[in-house]
Amino acid sequence: MDRIPFGISRLDATIGGGAPAGSVVLLAGDVGAGAREFCYTSAAMNGLAAADPSQFELYYGDLEPAATLPGSVHYVSFTDEPAAVLDEMRFSMADDLVDAASDELTVTDLAQEYFQLTPVPTDWYAETTPDIRALGESQKRRDVLEVLGEHLTANAPGNLVVIDSLTDLLIDVNDDRGPTRLTYLLKGLSRATYRWGGLVLLLVNTDSIDDLTLGRLKDAVDGTLSFEWESGGSERARTLVVEEFRGVLSRIESENIVRFETDVHDAGFDISNVRKIR
Repeated sequence: MDRIPFGISRLDATIGGGAPAGSVVLLAGDVGAGAREFCYTSAAMNGLAAADPSQFELYYGDLEPAATLPGSVHYVSFTDEPAAVLDEMRFSMADDLVDAASDELTVTDLAQEYFQLTPVPTDWYAETTPDIRALGESQKRRDVLEVLGEHLTANAPGNLVVIDSLTDLLIDVNDDRGPTRLTYLLKGLSRATYRWGGLVLLLVNTDSIDDLTLGRLKDAVDGTLSFEWESGGSERARTLVVEEFRGVLSRIESENIVRFETDVHDAGFDISNVRKIR
């Protein structure tokens, strides 16, 4: 089975090269536990592979034999400007890595659709104040989930897409962006991505949603990576647990791996130690 690298070298090596092509993966994490850094690293490292192969080899190493790089890399944000996303990446990994990767990384800003029905002033998220004609056209408001669906149809086949984040779409459960419509979209996305052969990563903050909603999100995707804080004595460690992931979970269970300790350094997110079942 072809695999698309997550961009986290030791994790990719452990699971045979990356995620099975055609997967939708939920990255569910406690605040600061590494899920966002995983997103940044995955996008930047896959972009770097196309932009500067020699630098990619320096930071990542060699691809596994079963791994195939995505055709292109897309990062979707609902609240942050593209420049802000790249600046945040630089906090998580080396500047030269991000600078090189940015040439092959497309950051899409859906703030227009996300904020349009909120009290947020238009000039806070739009580049220019709309004129009278544009203001009239804006009455035909486009639903953010519909626009996201169109974006995925156009850009997900054969590619890596990172969506940052589902939490933004779940903040107000009383409007049309509530969990039911989002769950339907994700179930349809899993079906389509299987045919498209790409890889879609979905970030969600578990501190902001209830267990029922989280369970529905997990049920709608192909696999879940859970990022948690674990306390041991006087220290806290970031950990990664692989849950319900077709083509991945069975492989690491056969090696008696249940949990990864993680770290963040110049190459971004990485796994450090592997804990065995006792």
